[in-house]
Amino acid sequence: MPAQLTELKRPTNTQSAQGSYKINGSRLVQFLDEMASIGAQPDGSVSRRGFSETDILGRKRMAEWMRQSGLAVRIDPAGNLIGRLEGSDAGLPALMTGSHLDTVPTGGRFDGVLGVLAGLEVAMTLQDLGLKLRHTLEVVVFADEESTMIGCKGMAGTASSDPAEFVTSSRTPIQTNLEKLGGQWSELPSARRSDGAIAAFLELHVEQGAVLQSRHDVIGVVDGVVGQRRFTITIEGQANHAGTTPMSARCDALAAAAQVILGVQTMALNHPGDPVATVGRIQIAPNAANVVPGSAELTVDVRDLDPGVLDELTETLMNLLERIGETSGCAISLDPQFKVEPTPAHRTVQMAIRASAEALGLPTSDLPSRASHDAQEMGRRWPMGMIFVPSRDGLSHSAKEFTEPDHCIDGTNVLLNSLLRLDRAL
Repeated sequence: MPAQLTELKRPTNTQSAQGSYKINGSRLVQFLDEMASIGAQPDGSVSRRGFSETDILGRKRMAEWMRQSGLAVRIDPAGNLIGRLEGSDAGLPALMTGSHLDTVPTGGRFDGVLGVLAGLEVAMTLQDLGLKLRHTLEVVVFADEESTMIGCKGMAGTASSDPAEFVTSSRTPIQTNLEKLGGQWSELPSARRSDGAIAAFLELHVEQGAVLQSRHDVIGVVDGVVGQRRFTITIEGQANHAGTTPMSARCDALAAAAQVILGVQTMALNHPGDPVATVGRIQIAPNAANVVPGSAELTVDVRDLDPGVLDELTETLMNLLERIGETSGCAISLDPQFKVEPTPAHRTVQMAIRASAEALGLPTSDLPSRASHDAQEMGRRWPMGMIFVPSRDGLSHSAKEFTEPDHCIDGTNVLLNSLLRLDRAL
């Protein structure tokens, strides 16, 4: 049976000496523990794949908590679960916060979940303290962030109208999957919110990296979500006998691929700023111990917050491949797979996050998000900001994913006070 809110420990919410409000920390941790039990695996990981039975169960539990907390609950055609706490000025657009509950096959307890439950806790704290925002507050559980991102794309109006472009983890058609959540594919365009419907979107998330931990900081003020360029590189050489083919007569596709891999690493290391570039997959043929490799295929993933840097790295990569092709004698082709533009955070939202953390006495760092999030799509339409809290050893998408309870509470306190600041400022 789901825990009733009346059974939860509800210590008095407090206001700090600096005038910052604080959430009910033990209640937030209890929510996190209970949600982690839905889809819990023997190895300590959590599995709530998008549209699965455990994903649906987690969403149902969340909807119950929303209703018990006095939020009006609905599901839009993109499958987003939305809880609404009315503000005092019906003419103002909504302040929105949230994230996702779905996971990778062996996910952790905090990825996405913290942002959702933090939003719920903020809504409850506002009511506990008798605080009413001018703006309506909406807490959102976005649908299927880990695979198709149809929830945030549907709300932002960036979703494709071609169902074949949404490859779900279950390989079941997106139309069928949306119905499981209470969404409706035929009405997907109506999930798009108008420009004036949302004042700002904030997402609290675990960092999924080790930058904050290495800097001994508690709050990450996110500069934006990086853009991506992904390519497939095909190298055609000549398969031949490994014993009888002299070194000088070889057209070795794997040797050329090795040069590409090292070249990709070097171009990112030598570029001003802090871009990343990764060769994450390689296949060779015929892949036999006594045969000079005749062909190789590999992927290159390039990420940065500056679209100009992404363009520069793409040009550098093309020049690199041309040089390696000339020296190796192999034919090398570059095939773009997809292109995702970066989404910068909005300065006003960043300032609210930073000021809230400082008022709470929490050390901060500015850093980009190198992973995709729902905020990336939302920020294409509305002012967006993200709050990061530390991930122990930078581990995520793993049973070992862990964020200290105090850091979860700290991040939620920053979220609460950032929303209060934005409510006054916007």
